[in-house]
Amino acid sequence: MNDDKLYAMRHSLAHILASALQQLYPEVKFGVGPVIENGFYYDVYIKNKNLSEKDFPAIEKKMHEIIKENQQFIKYTKTINEAMDWAHQNDQVFKLELLEILKKYGTTSYKDIKVTKEATTGVQEVSFYKNGDFIDLCKGPHLSSTGKVKEFKLVKISGAYWRGDAKNKQLQRIYGVAFETKEELLNYLKSQEEAKNNDHRRLGRELDLFTFSNLVGSGLPLFTPRGTIIREELLNYSAQLRLEKGFQKVFIPHITRDELYKVSGHLDKFGDELFLVRSQETKDRLVLKPMNCPHHSQIYASRQRSYRDLPIRYLETTTVYRDEKSGELGGLNRVRSITQDDSHIFCTEDQIEYEINQIFLMIKELYEQFDIPLKVRLSLKNDQKKYLGTDEVWRRAQEELEKVININKMNYFVAEGEATFYGPKIDFIGVDSLDREHQVATIQLDFIQPIRFGLEYDNIDGSKRNPIMIHSALLGSVERFMSIYIEHVGGKFPVWVAPEQIRFLMLNQSKEVQKYVKNIETQVAKLGLRAEIDDENSSISKKIRNAELMKIPYIVVIGNDEVKTNKLLPRIRKDLILNISQNNKSISLEDFLKHVKNEHINRSKQSTI
Repeated sequence: MNDDKLYAMRHSLAHILASALQQLYPEVKFGVGPVIENGFYYDVYIKNKNLSEKDFPAIEKKMHEIIKENQQFIKYTKTINEAMDWAHQNDQVFKLELLEILKKYGTTSYKDIKVTKEATTGVQEVSFYKNGDFIDLCKGPHLSSTGKVKEFKLVKISGAYWRGDAKNKQLQRIYGVAFETKEELLNYLKSQEEAKNNDHRRLGRELDLFTFSNLVGSGLPLFTPRGTIIREELLNYSAQLRLEKGFQKVFIPHITRDELYKVSGHLDKFGDELFLVRSQETKDRLVLKPMNCPHHSQIYASRQRSYRDLPIRYLETTTVYRDEKSGELGGLNRVRSITQDDSHIFCTEDQIEYEINQIFLMIKELYEQFDIPLKVRLSLKNDQKKYLGTDEVWRRAQEELEKVININKMNYFVAEGEATFYGPKIDFIGVDSLDREHQVATIQLDFIQPIRFGLEYDNIDGSKRNPIMIHSALLGSVERFMSIYIEHVGGKFPVWVAPEQIRFLMLNQSKEVQKYVKNIETQVAKLGLRAEIDDENSSISKKIRNAELMKIPYIVVIGNDEVKTNKLLPRIRKDLILNISQNNKSISLEDFLKHVKNEHINRSKQSTI
């Protein structure tokens, strides 16, 4: 089954789900039912009925009945007014609202409507699909009949605000997955069970990495000392890579006059995502910064520049703030305070290829270190009006990005409509240990903002030129990357990332053992290692179990024998063991600590003991 047929099958199953719900709950009101990765969902409202997973067997039974009937999917069209009459007569209030928006704007996308800002010539005709007694407003495509669908299963239900707006009514979103074969379905369900075990929210609690507080607010994570260590190790690595490539650190404030974003163009595009700040002293309209590039442009603009100064490379690790919809927040995946390892290069056109290639190399090195394979997406504009600049500028920018992708011999796919409003970009898609895909790093080529801000440099011939701006982030959002990485390794961090690298377990409380442990603490502090001493009055088996639950790389028992011989027998976490000979291998305290220190410095992925 090719991708188009798989898409059509999943779309058909969304309609079969809706058809089954209509038979079981005739009063149901339908929202939307799109295809998503690996399956589909449908948003519904049923008065006085809260569905749960306990209802899935009955719904699936009804779906199988519809499939067995092999009902034909029949497409037909109505004028927009006829369609609105249909929605009104059938009391489908959500479909009616969609049709009214389509009639006025020609689109139902909030972002696209925001761009037009006023009514336009809307659609004149819409399509419907019918199977059995069920009729739905729909573009398609579908299979020829319900009997053509393959393997599926309903998997979860959640709340979802209508059109993603918390001001609207909350609907019930029923998710299903669908595959061509039973084997694919079972493999997917197995991987999802593994994903539950690796869920970063659960591991975040169990490993004491981060927390949330209602008093602080939704989407605003608080990182514990252990979680902060992970953040800093990741960000220090990103900064080191960039500093080695000639980037310089800068620092900007967290608030700004909104005028900055009017000039850049961000205010028109993303005004609804801004957190507003009120001044009691002036009439300035201030906002918490949602991005950093306009600020960095003003550092560039602070003095006259020559072609000899370029390229100028700025880096900053800083937090931006976006008023994400509460229904879309979840763990560290989607937050309102977003820490970025952000970078901006100001260069000439002749320097573009080299500079982008250097970023490309850093990204490849970074993700090889994390054992996360990368796919490349070239994100381009479509024919909508939300993009700034001429077609010629976009063509040149696209060619530059494609050139670097080809130099690095990376396969890529094109996604139209995914570009930023000021230029095309390369998006890197990381594939985790459960074969899930996540957008991570990005490189964006921008001919537009330097012109809008009037940025210039003196060219070799004495003329004034606009520099080119290259935006990039290696990790992207560190919060989001942490959610990916925690799940990718299941909380089993390598030594250099691990919040606690070693745990020493006291076998008894003798004076000799206590004195030896004091010596350990001194040496650990000198080497800058992260170690804890478990001196609790409990059994050694319980201490070992507690340390294993915290997924600590090295566990070392300290008793009278260790004191006498100064030889340790470290327990190495299984995923760090290179070969069987590493088991039950004794080593002096000094050599053990040196090995761990070297593993930290070299960012080793496995034990070297």
